[in-house]
Amino acid sequence: MGKESDNTVPGLQSLNRMVSEPYYLFHFLTFFSYFIIRTSASEVLAPHVIQHLLRREIQTLLVFAILAVIKGAKEDNWETFIAYALFLGKICLFVLAFTMDRHLAVWYILVFLALHMLTQQPLFQGLGTSSKLTPLHLESLLTEGTTTRFWLVEFRSSYSPACIRSSQYFPELSITYSSKNLSFGIVDLGLFPNAAEKFGISLSGSMGQLPTYILFENAAEVARFPELDFEATYFHPTITKGLLSRHFELDRHLLEYFNGK
Repeated sequence: MGKESDNTVPGLQSLNRMVSEPYYLFHFLTFFSYFIIRTSASEVLAPHVIQHLLRREIQTLLVFAILAVIKGAKEDNWETFIAYALFLGKICLFVLAFTMDRHLAVWYILVFLALHMLTQQPLFQGLGTSSKLTPLHLESLLTEGTTTRFWLVEFRSSYSPACIRSSQYFPELSITYSSKNLSFGIVDLGLFPNAAEKFGISLSGSMGQLPTYILFENAAEVARFPELDFEATYFHPTITKGLLSRHFELDRHLLEYFNGK
């Protein structure tokens, strides 16, 4: 029921993902192109320019490393860290390109714009013990009541940056809290946008209410995050595993299952 069976070595998995996903492949090629250009430029640039560029490269690398370490220490989400590292890398690459040649810097800006428009960071690939559902399948599971008492469902879209950043949390929660009383499901509203209204989810404003998490008990909604009126709140809390666990009282549900309630 959506469980992973991939036993590939993690390093090979990452390499395969980098090669197969256009988002990662084109970013890698863009950054790698700097080293090719840098090697060629060393033959035509004046010695004092090369020395200045070398100092700037060392400074930029140190800044990148420090900021990446700080972000990595604070962040428990790989997708968010990658997005931050690539954004920071683009800034560093622009600074180095501008130091070398202003026309090169403009060329990289155009490349970054093309990457933004033509590629999309993929969602976390794992499902944990959650199941991918269509809206019709979800409705059938809820109304027939032949599975579990509770269903916690993540409504998301592969085109939403917020969904991409938080896509790792739900599978990890499903591994910890799945039981015979509580099942986890994922519905991609990017594929089924017409179903959003049925579940009280607005897709206006660049998928503004996604991801949305709804807990159902015997086909009835008992809790959701964010709340229906969340747009009235100026500060919207960042989604984390801890926040979702507390909001839906997942520890309590697990204890009730173990106690036979």
